[in-house]
Amino acid sequence: MRTEKRFIGDIGEEVACRFLKKKGYNIIERNYLKKWGEIDIIARKSGELHFVEVKTVQSKVESSKSKNVSQETEGYRPEENVHPAKLKRLARTVETYLLDKGVSDSVPWQIDVVTVLLDLKDKKAKVDMLENVIL
Repeated sequence: MRTEKRFIGDIGEEVACRFLKKKGYNIIERNYLKKWGEIDIIARKSGELHFVEVKTVQSKVESSKSKNVSQETEGYRPEENVHPAKLKRLARTVETYLLDKGVSDSVPWQIDVVTVLLDLKDKKAKVDMLENVIL
């Protein structure tokens, strides 16, 4: 049985995939899992591999341009969950993926973070992307 956290995360990953496809990314794989970590989305754009970590939180998404998110998030930003330990596990999992798939050293790659603020009640989402996160 899926937990509520997993349910929210799955919806966020779906939203992130749609967001990436609209931006011209080709989704190669999802949920690449190893004992030491997981890569949520692996995509390609312009010959470059993108390893995407998706962070989703529930929030009331306002339509006003002056205020995109209500106070329900209490100043919390989903990207704050991408802490150094998470980045270390992600880097190890990326290295494993590159070896498992026999990806050439000449293929450029980067790690990106997609954040999703999800309003289930109003069926809205606010998506942002942090590109080329430095490990």
